[in-house]
Amino acid sequence: MGILVFAARILGRPRAPVSRHPTRNLRKKDMVYPSPSPPGASPVLARRTTYPVGWHIPPHLHDRHQLLYADRGVIVVQAEAGRWIVPPTRGIWMTAGTTHEIRCVGEVRMHSLLIAPKIAPKLLDQTQAVAIPPLLRELLRAAMDVAQPYQAGTRDARLMRLILDELRALPVLPLHLHMPADARLLRICHALQEQPDDTSTLGDWAKRLAIDVKTVQRLFTRETGMTFGQWRQQARLLRALELLATGERVIDVALALGYDSPSAFATMFRKNFGQSPTQFFAPEAA
Repeated sequence: MGILVFAARILGRPRAPVSRHPTRNLRKKDMVYPSPSPPGASPVLARRTTYPVGWHIPPHLHDRHQLLYADRGVIVVQAEAGRWIVPPTRGIWMTAGTTHEIRCVGEVRMHSLLIAPKIAPKLLDQTQAVAIPPLLRELLRAAMDVAQPYQAGTRDARLMRLILDELRALPVLPLHLHMPADARLLRICHALQEQPDDTSTLGDWAKRLAIDVKTVQRLFTRETGMTFGQWRQQARLLRALELLATGERVIDVALALGYDSPSAFATMFRKNFGQSPTQFFAPEAA
């Protein structure tokens, strides 16, 4: 089957839920490239696409850096380095060559900026979630109407240059959940993602895995950069973003994640994101 026919069939229908190890053991020739750069495209290329509820873009990579921003809906990005939950008004900077897949929570209207590595800001040297300030948000919307290729010295070229300038000041957000490589830790992490209200202690998990508590804690710190408690809290908060984005009430989300009360959940949310859940999802939030 030709690669173009194969890609068209894959991208033409919704996909199954995201797998637990989607990006491992994949060969480049097996990957799908849903947004290839057209021949002769300028160094900065903008695309806008609307995806239906539950849409899944299978594992792929790009030869350009990519800024993904959805002004409607939530995108869940899975890569070998971990998982990112990106709510509206936020974005993710994906470095060139990073194999990743995307799941859409709700209907997603996605803006994608593909940037040639040679002109990308040096500060953006790793995949990370970022805030999209109001000015950049409007610039991205304007960039969607720029025809390719654009000519140097034109308004379109100046618009793209201004976008590159704004990218240098993007605030990084704590929307990343680093996944360990150790099979024993993965068992814990998968269980906590599937049942975020699980209150099992580290000691409980150590007994189930028949290993020493200190060993589990040391592995967590070494492989994720977090303690067990910090990782579980981050997993709960990112799950909360998914639920809140679909319209779930704060009280229902708090209880589903194992918090004693909505106020306890709101306090933890504000501590991590600097805003209440309501403020975080407000359209005007930066």
